[in-house]
Amino acid sequence: MTADPHWLEWHAHYEDEGSFLSRRLVIVQRRITDALDARPPGPIRVVSMCAGPGRDLLGVLRTHPRAADVDARLVELHPDLAAAAREAALGLPARVGVVEGDAGATDVYEGAVPVDLVLACGVFGNVSDEDVRRTIHEFPHLCAPGAVVIWTRHRKEPDLTPSVRSWFAEAGFEELAFDTEEGAFFSVGTHALAGPPLGFRSHRTMFRFFGLGLEAHS
Repeated sequence: MTADPHWLEWHAHYEDEGSFLSRRLVIVQRRITDALDARPPGPIRVVSMCAGPGRDLLGVLRTHPRAADVDARLVELHPDLAAAAREAALGLPARVGVVEGDAGATDVYEGAVPVDLVLACGVFGNVSDEDVRRTIHEFPHLCAPGAVVIWTRHRKEPDLTPSVRSWFAEAGFEELAFDTEEGAFFSVGTHALAGPPLGFRSHRTMFRFFGLGLEAHS
């Protein structure tokens, strides 16, 4: 993958509080908060795929009482967005590492997994359907027991979200929430691993971005 300059423009839409991205962010942050609240005492390991500047997770960690328990790895290919994430993490009580790399390759998560929370926001609308399914079935190899995965996907036709939700069930996950908003096309899914973790696998490709996809226009 290459760092597409269009993503800088895409992330700029977060500055508009009325944009679909900003409204979706509120829901994602609420689900992150729920996931952190539900973890038992002790360290909480997190990975964020295609993290951008880390608005979702880092925004929660600024005020969450469990922030000091969090050990997070944010993976972002675009150097400017990765730099913004590093800057945003400064001063937080959490341990946050930002890796400038390909979030679709499992090798970039080695040493950070198994994790208690996976963020796959802004991913599933920009990869092939088969890559979505492949990624979901790889999640148990990244997860600790009971780990939570939070994902997003537009619901424009052909709406893939029913298949996405069934693929999570196939992969041993239980759905905790599926959030939508009236008049909007976005959705936020939250699933918890109900089956056993399967152990990390290196040298695997989960997905490849195909550019500025439908997620940016949903």
